[in-house]
Amino acid sequence: MFHGKVHPRNLAKLEVESFLTHLAVDRKVTPSTQNQALAALIFLYAKVLGVNMPWLDDVVRATSPMRLPVVLTKPEVLRLIEKVAVAQRLVVRLMYGTGMRVMEAVRLRVLDVDFSSGLIMVRDGKGRKDRRAILPLSLIDELRAQIEFSISQHVRDRAEGYG
Repeated sequence: MFHGKVHPRNLAKLEVESFLTHLAVDRKVTPSTQNQALAALIFLYAKVLGVNMPWLDDVVRATSPMRLPVVLTKPEVLRLIEKVAVAQRLVVRLMYGTGMRVMEAVRLRVLDVDFSSGLIMVRDGKGRKDRRAILPLSLIDELRAQIEFSISQHVRDRAEGYG
């Protein structure tokens, strides 16, 4: 239809390339749609029409543009952490310093923190896999204090009859 109902057998490389360019430029289709159209043309010529057109394999396929990740600068991260409530600040700093995800951080247990080797064991992370993360030196004292507080809280709770 693009070439005025000319039979595909009578079309050459230039016409096919102009059609694929039209898809990308004028119709603004995604690269995957343009590549699907090219795959359909390759199938049409090779399997349906039985015409050997090796130049079809050389047609340049569209690619998706590379998107650069958005990364905060160190001052931006520090300003962001300052805005977090004090009760959650250690968890946020731990996530930033180790690369842990939210659920990994909130599931962290005392036995997962190894101060002697400077590692944190992240259990059941993304993909249901376990992995190790490096414990940031700047968090060691604060994390130890939090663990001591949690243990003393647990002892108080048990003394009061809570599980």
